[in-house]
Amino acid sequence: MSPVPRPSTRARRAAAIGATAALATALAMPAQASVVAAPFTTSAADAALALTPIGSHDSGVFDESAAEIVVFHAATARLFAVDANAGSVRVLDASDPTAPTDEGFSLDARGVTAADGSVIPEGAVANSVAVREDGLVVVAVENDPKTDDGWLVFFDAAGEGEALGAVRAGALPDMVTITPDGKRAVAANEGEPNADYSIDPEGSITVVRLPKKVEAPKQQQVKTATFHAFEDALPDGVRIFAGLAEPVNPVSEGLEPEYVTVDAASHTAYVTLQENNAVAVVDLPSARVTALLPLGAKDHSLSENALDPSDKDGIAIRTAPVMGLYMPDAIASYTADGETYLVTANEGDARDDWNEGVDEFEESTRIEDLLEDGLLCDNVIADIADDEDLLRLDVTTASGFNEAEGCYDQLYSFGARSFSIWTADGEQVFDSGSDFEDITADLVPEYFNMSNDDHDPDDFDSRSDAKGPEPEAVTIGEIDGRTYAFIGLERIGGIMVYDVTDPAAAFFVTYVNNRDFTVDADAPEAGDLGPEGLAFIPAEDSPTGEPLLAVANEVSGTTTLFAIEVD
Repeated sequence: MSPVPRPSTRARRAAAIGATAALATALAMPAQASVVAAPFTTSAADAALALTPIGSHDSGVFDESAAEIVVFHAATARLFAVDANAGSVRVLDASDPTAPTDEGFSLDARGVTAADGSVIPEGAVANSVAVREDGLVVVAVENDPKTDDGWLVFFDAAGEGEALGAVRAGALPDMVTITPDGKRAVAANEGEPNADYSIDPEGSITVVRLPKKVEAPKQQQVKTATFHAFEDALPDGVRIFAGLAEPVNPVSEGLEPEYVTVDAASHTAYVTLQENNAVAVVDLPSARVTALLPLGAKDHSLSENALDPSDKDGIAIRTAPVMGLYMPDAIASYTADGETYLVTANEGDARDDWNEGVDEFEESTRIEDLLEDGLLCDNVIADIADDEDLLRLDVTTASGFNEAEGCYDQLYSFGARSFSIWTADGEQVFDSGSDFEDITADLVPEYFNMSNDDHDPDDFDSRSDAKGPEPEAVTIGEIDGRTYAFIGLERIGGIMVYDVTDPAAAFFVTYVNNRDFTVDADAPEAGDLGPEGLAFIPAEDSPTGEPLLAVANEVSGTTTLFAIEVD
């Protein structure tokens, strides 16, 4: 199969988008290095809104996760940004969104005594933060070691960093949110193994009944939703693999909750199980997992799902005989015509991405390695014949293996390089296809699929063989009766905006990337690198009276505010 750099469907989509490298100059830029002078941006011809960076706080810490998750509290006009580098949450005054400033203190959980008598150690790590309308702040804190149970720690948004108290959660609480009615906090406890897989805690979801006042709950208000009911009833398509020689509960230990969204009724939580390529459905009043929804795979042999599979062929977005596992990271939800819809950022993640090199299990490998090891079935060898560039694509060793034949009869790559919309039952109604690579290839071809920690020209195309632009974060906002999805691209950077008012007919609106590729990546002038967390600020809560978007960028360590201008 020969590479086809410009599929006709891609050309038609680009024409419809009306791609252009127009510079974002609609608002006066503040004197801040991290808001670049000329952000890259492109919009659909009839775009109803524009996104413009107007102010940023630079932590001064590069590539140490100094700005991961961000939330906004309207009454105090404060931003709370997780600083994993410091193990705490930075507090920013955003009353002037063109110049967010550090309040001079942080929310630090270390040393806090929890309701069960445990003391949070110095090595604890803050992973996520949420805030209720009245100012009750909850921070998800990972233990040291991470395989031990963690905590949810509570603060007052109007305070100066004093903890109100804490309750125990499961192992590695990775994300926390508060239900729309403010009555519960919900945390996804990832239960990730240690580096050599000798300890693999169970994944779980912590559900906490919150007090009506700004105070910490009691430990008896904590419930845990487990996956024990699925040990002997795992739905087909939910991936369970790796790790222990003698697991106690192999399903529960293999499931790894990542991110949580809650329906408008505050009754049901939907939790991504990223490495498992599934979503868990949780009944909150009973704290019970009621269903596991396998997400299936994306067919990259279809023209609308084209991808660039190689880091050695320049821009070559084309079809390929592989499937892409959605493996979403962030998830959001909204209501359309009375029905709940789920929106996922389909990043992809290998279960050994973080380990220290375990010989017994390596999930990620190149196609060429499987070919050299004689592990590809004849049908796959025929499909990839004469396509040397495709051989560089990273695929999983945990899916597609035909036990009877002793070889892989289907290849699965990590992530779908897209965002998707699903019904509450897990039926896909929309996927952005190859849009993200198409749009960035047209707008910034010299920086296509570049990574987020290096501006060496040789880094061009370097992420194509992995997960491409890596959609990482997603949030939803309603503006003038329309519903929009904002998606952060972890690698090349920038925010994609889609109108999702009609879930089955979502469409591209605009893309902006507050990044300067011409300076060193670790320079403040480089702008935003590695968007990890997004927070939509509606007009009624905004200091400006107009909607804003806050973005936490883990590589650049910047927290940036974008004005949302409606046409």
